[in-house]
Amino acid sequence: MSIILDKVNYVYGEGTAYQTQALSDINLELKDGQFIGIIGHTGSGKSTLIQHLNGLIKATSGAIYFNGQDIYDEDFDLRELRNRVGLVFQYPEHQLFETTIFDDVCFGPKNQGLSKGEAGLRAFEALRSVGMPESLYYQSPFDLSGGQKRRTAIAGVLAMKPEVLILDEPTAGLDPAGRDEILDLIAAMHKERGMTVILVSHSMEDVAKYVERIIVMNQGRVMYDDAPKEVFRHYKELESVGLAAPQVTYLMHELKERGLNVNTEATTVLEAYESLLGVLRKGRA
Repeated sequence: MSIILDKVNYVYGEGTAYQTQALSDINLELKDGQFIGIIGHTGSGKSTLIQHLNGLIKATSGAIYFNGQDIYDEDFDLRELRNRVGLVFQYPEHQLFETTIFDDVCFGPKNQGLSKGEAGLRAFEALRSVGMPESLYYQSPFDLSGGQKRRTAIAGVLAMKPEVLILDEPTAGLDPAGRDEILDLIAAMHKERGMTVILVSHSMEDVAKYVERIIVMNQGRVMYDDAPKEVFRHYKELESVGLAAPQVTYLMHELKERGLNVNTEATTVLEAYESLLGVLRKGRA
């Protein structure tokens, strides 16, 4: 179900000496089933934006519609919205608080009004889907590694069966192998469940590899909103606001300048490999 933002503004500390315009005239439609990346430098408005999507923060002005309903209407059920639009914060320890992993994942479904048995079934299903070994289900979540905590936090949201899954820097602090595991897991869930996934990330490589649409935030505004290849064509403009294209894009441009007829629009390692392989084959022919 789509989420529509119509001229959304948000001001921190309104009416105080610390007043800051965090979001300015945001107009977006987040369509059902899309895999969307949101990028931007620190302070660009990324985290503020996503916290509006399930009503954790209320816009200073403007409207947000979920499935055609204004979430700021008096009779709108914000609790139901938060059940359907799940948010995994950057630091999973902020979401983990129960004595065992299993109890932690059960918390959301129980809060939805499900029985203990139904919540348990949801928890088992969610923990299996994120690849958590059953031997860990009854351990303390605080004894887990960073990647395991991340998986548990994601499972806790999945157990509520959301239609939209929002992840704020889900790979922060993980090593490369852990990062790939988490992102591959998210991509598989998107494909299998058809849910809308919104990924906030600082990694250009990650968004280039996984998402179909990139929203670039800068100073509380939408700077670009397009397919990855279209966004990364503007790599010089991205550099001017503290961002960049994937490293492979710079490599391909450098090779082009040195006379190789490579694809300068390559944004992933696989695309670069295929382009270079094509050049080498032509050279041998």
